[in-house]
Amino acid sequence: MNSSQRYLALDVLRGITIATMITVNNPGTWEHIYAPLEHSKWHGCTPTDMVFPFFLFVVGVSMFFSFSKYNSTLNKASLFKIGKRTLLIFGIGLFLNAFPQALTDFSRLRIMGVLQRIAVAYGIGSLIVLAMPRKYLPLVGISILLAYWGILAWFGNGDPYSLAGNAGNPVDLAILGVSHMYRGFGIPFEPEGLLGTIPAIVTVIIGYLTGGLIRQTIPAKVPLKLVVYGIAGVITGYLWGLLFPINKPLWTSSYVIYTAGWALLVLALLIWVIDLKGWSKWTPFFVVFGMNPLFIFALSGIYVKSIIYLIHIQETDGTISNGYSWLYHHLFQPLCSDPKISSLLFALAHILIFWAIGFILYKKKIYIKV
Repeated sequence: MNSSQRYLALDVLRGITIATMITVNNPGTWEHIYAPLEHSKWHGCTPTDMVFPFFLFVVGVSMFFSFSKYNSTLNKASLFKIGKRTLLIFGIGLFLNAFPQALTDFSRLRIMGVLQRIAVAYGIGSLIVLAMPRKYLPLVGISILLAYWGILAWFGNGDPYSLAGNAGNPVDLAILGVSHMYRGFGIPFEPEGLLGTIPAIVTVIIGYLTGGLIRQTIPAKVPLKLVVYGIAGVITGYLWGLLFPINKPLWTSSYVIYTAGWALLVLALLIWVIDLKGWSKWTPFFVVFGMNPLFIFALSGIYVKSIIYLIHIQETDGTISNGYSWLYHHLFQPLCSDPKISSLLFALAHILIFWAIGFILYKKKIYIKV
């Protein structure tokens, strides 16, 4: 394989990320989840906390190759592509937040979300990488991360890295409004907030730089280079985290470096196993997810909200259950006495459902570009 060929490992990593996102978002019950499938309560980083930055990292790597058709420069065609894709992804995220629209109180509609952060990080990240010479991008990324650290440290209230005291919350309250923010932390706090999206752009930039490293390196040496940078990222992020805690909801700078390090290590392993050693018989399952990633992710969100809000079933005791709860309690909970296992089986069954849909699209060579 030469350096101009497409790496199957990248499609597999994208597919693994989407499959994992669906798994952690759809347990049978949130009361019974294995620890690695939970987010950290605040500071810290579980395997689940790495899924979102992994996806942004892959977005960045893919950008390097996709922008080559525009000579990696800002021009009318590349600007149109960036603008269209940014607005489309952001709009789909808003649609999912409002779905089902007939039941939504738009005065309390959450504005931000996972897809919205992907859209903004992609859009701004694309403008930066195409406008700046690549040799300056590491300096740009470091400057953003240091500036973000300074903003949180200097403008926070009390504990600058706490839920109530971080500097990002006043920004979101002022711009988004309290009625349009996430409330899952007990107070209005947006984990995909505006200020926290700034360091997320660096995750995309790191992915873009990784794409350049892959393109310009002899294939046999790619895994070793990625491992060296990956280990450096994990160690640097961990040590920085002693001063600036690793924290997903705040998307701290240490979190950016730490998770990017792990993404580099995982990508190195996949390239070595799949593209260099040729051990690829196990990959088609994940490639199916990787070919239509955002479509499958959005479809999973529509499906879940549909069976929660649109399907209601009367139980034998007269109570009403939504379709999601009914499926778990009647079909999956009886399968195992351990509720964590039955909850996981529920999530894995849904992975198979969306894989089947993705497989049909894949076989028909239908790729829904989002």
